[in-house]
Formats: sequence, C-alpha cells, structure tokens
Amino acid sequence: MTKAFEKDIEESLRIMKEGGVILYPTDTIWGLGCDATNSEAVKRIYNIKKRDDSKSMIILVADERELMQYVAAPDPQVFDFIQEQTRPTTIIFDHAIGLPDNLVAEDGSIAIRLVQDEFCRHLIKRLRHPVVSTSANISGQSSPQSFNDIAPEIKTAVDYIVDWRQKDTRPTQPSRIIKWMGNGEFNVIRE
Repeated sequence: MTKAFEKDIEESLRIMKEGGVILYPTDTIWGLGCDATNSEAVKRIYNIKKRDDSKSMIILVADERELMQYVAAPDPQVFDFIQEQTRPTTIIFDHAIGLPDNLVAEDGSIAIRLVQDEFCRHLIKRLRHPVVSTSANISGQSSPQSFNDIAPEIKTAVDYIVDWRQKDTRPTQPSRIIKWMGNGEFNVIRE
C-alpha cells in the first residue's frame, strides 16, 4: 500500500465513523458511500442523489461471513454461484437483517455485492461494517464512467473525496444484478 492509499482509507474511515458520506472508486463505477448500518448517513445519500428512499441501495461486503450477518439463512448454493462469477455481480437477497429500515427494500430484501477491489476490501474490513454503494449521480441521470464525469453538485455534497484512482479513465460499468430465488435459481435484473 502506498501512503496515498493509506491516507484515503484512514480519512474515509474517519468520515464514515462520524456518519459522513464519501465519494469513492468501487469495483465497478465511482460511488457514494457510507456506513450501511447508520440510518442517518444512508438518509444523507438519498438526499444527495435526490432519490426516493423507497428505492433501496446496494451494500458492499468483503467476505462471505459478512454476507451472512445481513441475510437471514442464505441459500448455501449462492456461495458457489458467487465464487463462479468473473465480473462484479450484485445479488438481491430476501430477508435482510441488521440493517436500517431506510436501506432495506419494502419487500425486506437487500442487494449485496461481495467485492474483490483492493480499496473497497480494505475499507470494509477496517470499518467492520458493510458500505453503501450507489452510483455517484443524481437519480435518473447517467452513471459516471470516470471521476471526471461526476457532477460538481455531487462532489460538493460529500464529506470526503477519495484520491485513489481519480486519474483512471478506463471505461467502467455498473455491476450485473440478479435476484436470488433459491435452489440455484435466479432472475437477471440488470445484465
């Protein structure tokens, strides 16, 4: 790890522990993030995005054990499915537990992605909570393809902007989203 990487991790942790919102690079696109267990921080992200809080957001976890802390009795077959994925895949699970009501969908489900990205994994592991991940844009607008595509309105609304990977201009795309049905069955929501 470089000093800059470590500085970004430490500052992001400080901000999130205080209930703040960060702008950070994920394993997919740039996102708005906060401690997913803090309902006030989650509310701030909805306000920044001008998004109706009936539309739930994704949370990121660093390993399978963490996933089991936020989903009641996940289907064991989902873990094999996760291991087989070659691109970032977000899975919608029924029966969310241990998360604020304003983060869980009206039907009790939660969208979770197990990340492989170095920055995100360090952040989540050291925070010891999942991190909200939602595209860094106003609801209804296009997702930013790079840091430079993020609107100034978003940049000024957050408490900390991560420097890590700001100069990376490789095209990015949102994660694939599936709804896990159980017994190895799933529906593709977004390819």
